[in-house]
Formats: sequence, C-alpha cells, structure tokens
Amino acid sequence: MAARLLGRWARLRRPGSWFGAVGSASCGERDRILDGVDLRGDERVLDVGCGRGLLLIGAAKRLTTGRAVGVDLWRRQDQAGNDPAATMANARAEGVAERVELRDGDARQLPFDDQTFDVVVSSLALHNIAHAAGRVAAVEEIARVLRPGGRVAILDFRDTRRYAAALAAAGLADVRRSRRSYGMYPPVRVVTATKGPTPPR
Repeated sequence: MAARLLGRWARLRRPGSWFGAVGSASCGERDRILDGVDLRGDERVLDVGCGRGLLLIGAAKRLTTGRAVGVDLWRRQDQAGNDPAATMANARAEGVAERVELRDGDARQLPFDDQTFDVVVSSLALHNIAHAAGRVAAVEEIARVLRPGGRVAILDFRDTRRYAAALAAAGLADVRRSRRSYGMYPPVRVVTATKGPTPPR
C-alpha cells in the first residue's frame, strides 16, 4: 500500500523537479541520512534499492573523487517509472552522471565482493522484500559488502527493529534506531551502524 502511495506521489511533478511532489518531504529525510554518514567525498557509496535515484544522486552530489553505485531489481510495482534509464537521466539532470554507476541486482544477493563500499544506504526499499527472512538476508548482505570502518544507514517504515538486530548480529557496532519521523508518510525510522575493524588472524 505504501509503495503504491509513493508511486502515485512520484507521478505528480513540480515544474523543474524530477523527483515529484514526494520530493519536498523525501529530501529532508535524504539529507538527514547523508548528514549522518558524514561523507568526505572520496568514498564508494552503495544505494541498495536505488529506484529513481533520490538518495543515490544526493550522495553523488557530496562526492568529489568518490563514486555512487545504485543497485535495484527495477520493478515498476515498487516505484512508478522505476527504470535504470530514468535514473541515469535524473543523474544527468543533476550534473552527477559521471559519479554514478547502476547495477542490476537483488538486495538478498548483492553482486559485489566482500568489503567493497565505505558507505551503504537504503531508503524505502527493503520492506518490498516479501518475507522477513529475505529482509534479514538483505541486511546481512549490506554488512558483508561494507568495509571495516564503513557506515550504514537504512530508512524504512517497517521492520527497522529487525534490521537493527541483524546488523548487531553481523558484528556491527554503535547500532542505532531513530525515533519515528513524521516528515514522510508512512512515518519512517533510520537505522545506522558502523562496521568495526577486521580482527587480526
């Protein structure tokens, strides 16, 4: 239901705005996530379930020598107009296409090696996975591809307690779950954590 509502909002465009009527609310949450991961500019950032690129492009705008990678199944039932060509068009419109890369992939089996990214983010994506076990698998994959010292931030409106528990079980530290934010509908929370250094063998 929430995905359908967001899809309807995203089809209502303001003049000069690619992210639509939902953008004014979403941008505040996007900035809160990106402020929290404290990007320097040289990181490799992964956006899991990037959709049309609101969070992905926001990250790319904060990078200088780094790269923002978006991965998605590109299912239109999850978001209206969900298509990699549309996402790249949005990146070009925002002047960051050279810092953006898109990949096809399932969050439960990310197509990346271990410890590939400095920062992993996800916004309103993991709840689309049908079963709780699959959502936990996606969080475990996020932990797997994160480098030691890397940071993760997941925004969603359901299962955030489960996401936090899965990150803690994967060995991440400083796991936090924000208060509910009513800046978007449905109300959302953000789960954050940091991956500790790899222990010596």
